[in-house]
Amino acid sequence: MVMDRRSLAAIVCAILLSTGGRGRAETVEDFYRGRTLDLYIGFTAGGGYDLYARLVGRFLGEHIPGKPRIVAKQMTGAGSRVLTNFMYSVAPKDGTALATVDQSIALEQAIGDPGIQFDASKFQWVGNPAADNNTTATWATTGVKTIEDARRVEVVVGATGANTSSQYPQVMNSMVGTKFKIITGYPGGADINLAMEKGEVGARGSNSWEGWKSTKPDWIKEGKLNILVQIGLTKAPDLPDVPLLMDLARNDEDRLALRLLSAPATIGRPLFTTPGTPAERVHALRQAFEATMKDPAFLEAAKQAGLTINPVRGDELQTIVDEIISAPKSVKERLAGILGVSERPR
Repeated sequence: MVMDRRSLAAIVCAILLSTGGRGRAETVEDFYRGRTLDLYIGFTAGGGYDLYARLVGRFLGEHIPGKPRIVAKQMTGAGSRVLTNFMYSVAPKDGTALATVDQSIALEQAIGDPGIQFDASKFQWVGNPAADNNTTATWATTGVKTIEDARRVEVVVGATGANTSSQYPQVMNSMVGTKFKIITGYPGGADINLAMEKGEVGARGSNSWEGWKSTKPDWIKEGKLNILVQIGLTKAPDLPDVPLLMDLARNDEDRLALRLLSAPATIGRPLFTTPGTPAERVHALRQAFEATMKDPAFLEAAKQAGLTINPVRGDELQTIVDEIISAPKSVKERLAGILGVSERPR
């Protein structure tokens, strides 16, 4: 049968209509429209990571093309490594899964921790809403108010796992001469706070300074916390008398190691998506994050929650992570030796 041009055109048009125009390249907006994004949080509810992630999640979807819905979910365990491994190996590689985990994961990889089953440089870093110094703090009833006190008196420290919460006190024991006794296995910072109130532990190995101010301002006001040390590259303006960890070094080699340990503070409360996510979606997520950080409604909500916003862009995070992983071998080996791990070939 011979088909005339009009009949052929009609058939082609019908096919296009029936397939919904799938011949057209799918845009980022097409992909995200009507979707739900999972925002996984590696720690229990109520802590700093949880608060910042949920706050960003409330507003981020409005700035992503297609305006997808974002649902926050907890996935705890092993100081957020359970979630990190999930994001690397299991979560969809399409930009529909976001996560926040401990800022130390790049450092853990750099020092060759054998429990690492991911490559942090392969994650697609979206942004950090709060670059801030970390702290090690004791409960007032311990009587340990300074690093000098911690050199004389043993204090039990609560930690979530092999991350900053245990790394800081462990390294201080070796390089600074403190006597911290570290207990790991707490699901999140809020659990450690409760343990301090109950007298189960006397200190928390790591929490951001802004995290303390936003979640426990009454503890600060009432003098229930002693901030022994701050971990970052420069002092927080309102902690002028609290020493930086790297300034406690006894020699130049230790100072380099403590500086490497302090660098992840800039990573803060990071958001990232999975390896393999298409570049145009990563770009859209990063742009949406930057727009969220300037959103007046978001900033007002942060103010009401007592959360300070000091953002770091996703591309900047990517650079910081790469620099930590590629730090000088001798410095990484020094930290690895103290933390009980050995560098592995990559």
